[in-house]
Amino acid sequence: MATKDKNIWILIIFILSGLVVGGLLGELASSVNWLNWMAFGQKFGLAEPVVLDLSVLKITFALMFNINIASIIGMTIAIIIYRKFI
Repeated sequence: MATKDKNIWILIIFILSGLVVGGLLGELASSVNWLNWMAFGQKFGLAEPVVLDLSVLKITFALMFNINIASIIGMTIAIIIYRKFI
């Protein structure tokens, strides 16, 4: 059971790293004419942060996702690499 839990966490780390690296490459590719299609994407989430003020404690919650084609490709490659090595 412990090895299956570890494999799930490793998969999550692979997916997140694929998203981050892919998103970075997508932003870098946006300045290249023949690669600018990789930067096409969508932003979604909370545009304005939600603030909960309890006078003693103030909590601010905001979440924004920026998904582009390159991050989806990066996530796919990360899953393929995970399946090959694990």
